[in-house]
Amino acid sequence: MDIRKIKKLIELLEESGLAELEISEGEESVRIARFTQGVNVAAQGQPMVMPMQAVPTPATAPPAAVPAEHRDENMVTAPMVGTFYASPAPGAKPFVEVGQEVRVGQVLCVIEAMKMMNQIESERAGKVVAMLAKNGEPVEFGQPLFAIE
Repeated sequence: MDIRKIKKLIELLEESGLAELEISEGEESVRIARFTQGVNVAAQGQPMVMPMQAVPTPATAPPAAVPAEHRDENMVTAPMVGTFYASPAPGAKPFVEVGQEVRVGQVLCVIEAMKMMNQIESERAGKVVAMLAKNGEPVEFGQPLFAIE
């Protein structure tokens, strides 16, 4: 693959705000990923390989119900449609657990969208009081994922 094309892909990644980009051209392919100030999972030696799952259409997806006791607390919501993963790899320890203190920028989960793993970071410090999404299940845009107080 031409180096000019790779540079253009890097520019596209930076401009779009995507976390990862993978392009295949014939037998050649390139994967470009960037990580924010959060935990760099790949650097820790844990692969970001997740099983693919079908995402139901909005007509078949159940509505996200938020328990009444968590409505007034700061919610971390899904910034995109995709599959929610609580840990960096199947069988690995979750990024966060209920009762755990988190800091700004700490990775809370991963949402897989279009075969790209997007790390979701906490926008505030506090204690995780509820995990409202289930591991491996589809999430909708704006669906509550965590309650942090």
